[in-house]
Amino acid sequence: MNFFKSLTIIFLFGILFSCGSNSNKKKSDFNIITNADKGNISISDTLNITIKNKQNHSIDSVSYFIDGKAIQKSNNLADFKLGKQTIRAVVYHDDKKEETSSNITILNDLPPKIYTYKIINEYPHDITSYTQGIEFFNGNLYESTGQYKESKLRQVDYKTGEVIKNIDLADEYFGEGLTILNDKIYQLTWKESTGFVYDINTFDKLSSFKYGNSKEGWGLCNNNNQIYKSDGTEKIWLLNPETLVEQEYIQVYTNKGKIVGINEMEWVNGSIYANRYQKDGVAIINPKNGAVTGVIDFKPLKAKVTQHQGLDVLNGIAFNPNTNTLFVTGKRWDKLFEVEIVEK
Repeated sequence: MNFFKSLTIIFLFGILFSCGSNSNKKKSDFNIITNADKGNISISDTLNITIKNKQNHSIDSVSYFIDGKAIQKSNNLADFKLGKQTIRAVVYHDDKKEETSSNITILNDLPPKIYTYKIINEYPHDITSYTQGIEFFNGNLYESTGQYKESKLRQVDYKTGEVIKNIDLADEYFGEGLTILNDKIYQLTWKESTGFVYDINTFDKLSSFKYGNSKEGWGLCNNNNQIYKSDGTEKIWLLNPETLVEQEYIQVYTNKGKIVGINEMEWVNGSIYANRYQKDGVAIINPKNGAVTGVIDFKPLKAKVTQHQGLDVLNGIAFNPNTNTLFVTGKRWDKLFEVEIVEK
């Protein structure tokens, strides 16, 4: 009997506690009103913001913020990041302070340009490599491969396909993208939330690092100062090159909406070139705001490699500054293509 009485008391206490916590939530007396059409607005438009004062309070002042930065009632969006953004309003009224928020999506104002390619050279590539990332450094090509019990870090002679250096990752890691900065190789793993740092000359592992808010590791690139990391969504994270902490992110958007599946990346002449997983194409991204300025269709390349059961998608972009050309390959492809990008 006492046992059932105790259960009843606990159950009632839970209900009271739940009701009590809900009763503390008060709806705001203010709403944010914008000129965004169904929540969407172009980066070339002017964002106008007003406050709906539902209870006719005597408002002293209102401050507006996006991404923690103060904005005005009327805003030119040219310098804003694309994607979903939260507008926060701090309203001062009747000796009180109240906050409310609303979401908008900032879109690019132009559709992406469409590019194709011209093949300059074809080189041999290890058909067993499940390529996740490639990058040139001092004229040498480095490659990260994936799959559990198959993941590797390599230095490759791109002209012959010869493996110069190789280390295997532990069986529990699925290798992903890589980038090279300040004589260090940075390599991601997929679902293990762990990245590795190696000495470029010896391949000795120097350290490891954990991801922050991003749940997975997909691709890496850098601009000689900042490291960029993709996680398979529309987000590209900016990492502090010293601490590897995710400091902020951009969202990849066109004039129509977000682009997901951002994978292997490469920094090319001020832009980020990014594979879209399973799409056999590359998006050209403005690293300041996330706008897709161009799209390269590489789909015909897959037909030019040996067709076999393990053949998989395009994945691997490397810009060679010595030749000023782009190199692309794919997962278990037996060719590495040197290409010139041409606008259609």
